Amino acid sequence: MFTTILIANRGEIACRVIRTARRLGIRTIAVYSDADIRALHVEMADEAWRIGPAPVAESYLNIGRIVEVARLAGAQAIHPGYGFLSENPSFVEAVEAAGLTFIGPTADAIRAMGLKDAAKALMEKAGVPVVPGYHGQDQDPDTLAAHAGRIGYPLLIKARAGGGGKGMRRVDDPAGFFDALGSAKREATAAFGDGHVLLETYVRKPRHVEIQVFGDRFGDAIHLFERDCSLQRRHQKVIEEAPAPGMTESMRAAMGEAAVRAAKAIGYQGAGTIEFIADVTDGLREDRFFFMEMNTRLQVEHPVTEAITGQDLVEWQIRVAAGEPLPLRQDELAIDGWAVEARVYAEDAARGFLPATGRLETLRLPEHTVRVDAGVRAGDLITPFYDPMIAKMIAHGSTREAALGRLGAALSDARIAGTVTNLAFLARLCAEPGFASGDVDTGLIDRSLARLTEAVEPPPEAVAAAALSSLGVLAPPVTGDPWSSLPGWRLWSEASQFAVLEFADARHEVRVVTKGTDRYAVDIAGDAVGVAVLARDAQSARLAFGERVLAIEIARSPAALTVFLDGIGHVFGLPDALAGEDEGEAAGDQVTAPMPGVVTLVAVKPGGVVAKGETLIVMEAMKMEMRLTAPRDGVVDAVTAAKGEQVAEGTVLITLVTEDAG
Repeated sequence: MFTTILIANRGEIACRVIRTARRLGIRTIAVYSDADIRALHVEMADEAWRIGPAPVAESYLNIGRIVEVARLAGAQAIHPGYGFLSENPSFVEAVEAAGLTFIGPTADAIRAMGLKDAAKALMEKAGVPVVPGYHGQDQDPDTLAAHAGRIGYPLLIKARAGGGGKGMRRVDDPAGFFDALGSAKREATAAFGDGHVLLETYVRKPRHVEIQVFGDRFGDAIHLFERDCSLQRRHQKVIEEAPAPGMTESMRAAMGEAAVRAAKAIGYQGAGTIEFIADVTDGLREDRFFFMEMNTRLQVEHPVTEAITGQDLVEWQIRVAAGEPLPLRQDELAIDGWAVEARVYAEDAARGFLPATGRLETLRLPEHTVRVDAGVRAGDLITPFYDPMIAKMIAHGSTREAALGRLGAALSDARIAGTVTNLAFLARLCAEPGFASGDVDTGLIDRSLARLTEAVEPPPEAVAAAALSSLGVLAPPVTGDPWSSLPGWRLWSEASQFAVLEFADARHEVRVVTKGTDRYAVDIAGDAVGVAVLARDAQSARLAFGERVLAIEIARSPAALTVFLDGIGHVFGLPDALAGEDEGEAAGDQVTAPMPGVVTLVAVKPGGVVAKGETLIVMEAMKMEMRLTAPRDGVVDAVTAAKGEQVAEGTVLITLVTEDAG
């Protein structure tokens, strides 16, 4: 067994590996970029080394520096986590050339499965069913279009390298093929350095079911049952569960046997996942599942498998890499209950899941009811340099209904402030009738997207609490002086103050009138709401609204405050009360960067006539391609960004004028 390992990763997976290593008595070495010097994984490890500046290409993808640090720190093995270098065969070779052990598969196995076209050909040879389509070498656009016509629409264009939905586009008709092809190739090139694509038949009611496999260096391979990852948006997994709803024993056996065949075909060692797509038009059927790809690493969703099997997959990885045989045989594994995992992200679901940044002013997750895998803590920054995941929440129960109920309650109990999150979206998804009943497929989220992402108007109670908090009314007294608990109080008369808040995409002046000790009338759009403050402390208050008493939690930052009420966090901006409201009047004439990122395409030139909704700029930020479109019909007056340029949030990229201007 190893005595010291280096973890070539960051965030929650680095913390996850450290916890298992610590339990096994293994010393851990963390690596960090300049942006991560105060990160949780750096604090948790026994030792940490700087590997470069914040950009991943100069730090977490710097093979030479990582291997050098491993040798200097006395590590015997390197765990890659997932993402970054975890599926890079050149990294494996560099690790082994340095006399170290790579905790994962061989370079040959990664190469065999790293390109989807080659992997499909290999799986066909091994007798594993594959999705019909084209995975040839000819990448001429006209040739690909001809194959698309033969396959039929709708179809999928998929990058042969990488994963996570990068370089993947659905095309519904020939008219959209070339635009989708160009977009997929650009994204694939940016993400993986490989613009090669393949084409696949689009399965109309698909489910994404994957099998966890494990192999050792003695030629043995087993599976640890299935996970259903059908709840996706933009081909990225949102909620995963194990086992799969509606799975029969015969179907499980067929998929498990196919997955083990696939692993043995490449002499696989360590943890891997065989991903299948199942056509569930007529339910799960043994003749309707197809190989999609293999992930030659640990998966983000591995905790649900751990929950239903009682096994620690990271420990399995370490033991297999150290030369031990598989810890258990196939017949020694069994499924216990049900597990569901939700990925909590800093992203704005109402704005197309736009990734967000910010400081986590508040971060309290219900670790007493669910397993929480997180790589951040309160006070940490979500930066534009890395994936904006905050945490994974994993619920386990004796039944699917129990696990889902526990997850839904945990999502409502979570308290996060300082950045926008997808908590409300996840909570709604858990309650979505189709998902709750187990009738899932990869199109479920898109079909219900408007309902799942609908912006929630803050109720009067939340607005009143925000107004009182912004005026300092809910702050606990700082001294024993009783007069300090009477903010806004005036002798012989009622005091009137105005709270300036931003919510519901507008700026509001909310009038607050003091009616007596801890009693207020809050005027919200002409309606007076009576409030009595019963109790207060630094982060919460108990307020009476007539006969209804509510416990309200409040988190405040310099620019905003969040009111938690009935499981929902309502965010209120705190603008300068003296600032004017005319700053955004010209917004319709400008296209600005919604967040920091790199311009990957400028589609227009000065003088060009554009129509509302037409793509003007394509940006890449936080692993996502964003298409910025014209806010109205007009003429391009100026282009102030160039391809390849790094731009800050709010940077003006395009300026429009009306067509008859000048």
